[in-house]
Amino acid sequence: MGTKKDIKSKIIPRMPTRDAMADNRWLAPIAHRFLSPELWRFTRRSVPRGVALGLFSAFIIPLGQIFLAAFLALPARANVPLAVVVTLVTNPFTLPFWLVAANRVGRFFLRIDTSGTSTAIGRELASGGWESYSWFFQTAGTTAVGLVIIAIISSAVGYLASGFFWRGWVARKLRLKQLRQNQLGDADK
Repeated sequence: MGTKKDIKSKIIPRMPTRDAMADNRWLAPIAHRFLSPELWRFTRRSVPRGVALGLFSAFIIPLGQIFLAAFLALPARANVPLAVVVTLVTNPFTLPFWLVAANRVGRFFLRIDTSGTSTAIGRELASGGWESYSWFFQTAGTTAVGLVIIAIISSAVGYLASGFFWRGWVARKLRLKQLRQNQLGDADK
């Protein structure tokens, strides 16, 4: 298992610099806004906003969510890198799980009874025509409702949790700093 320094030495050199992003032709129209330093700082307000926007984007549009999170972070003054990284909660490996979960959440909130679903689907497929696709649209609709519900709930929980953890992390850093200063003060006496 690699250490923290090994991970940083492997990831950080591969990340694009702000200058490289400013020179990117796709970002040129919005580079002045997108590369604003306030969007790249980790502050007590930008971190929870970035987490919430990342989670919302991840579930509201499971494909292409990174671009949505980055563009939503601009007007919200959220942390752009954090918003983009958090969207990775829905990736090609976890997407089937989230789609099944969203379908179940959608069925629960829409109060759809699934006791006879398999026989109803079988009958509709056997009949042929456009009616055979109605089960697909019903399933897609309940899944879409579930994704919207999960997006709203996860972004709210993410906002509150990240704000709580951010405050704890900053408080811990301040406590350690004071402890070091006290130890240095004791050593001078």
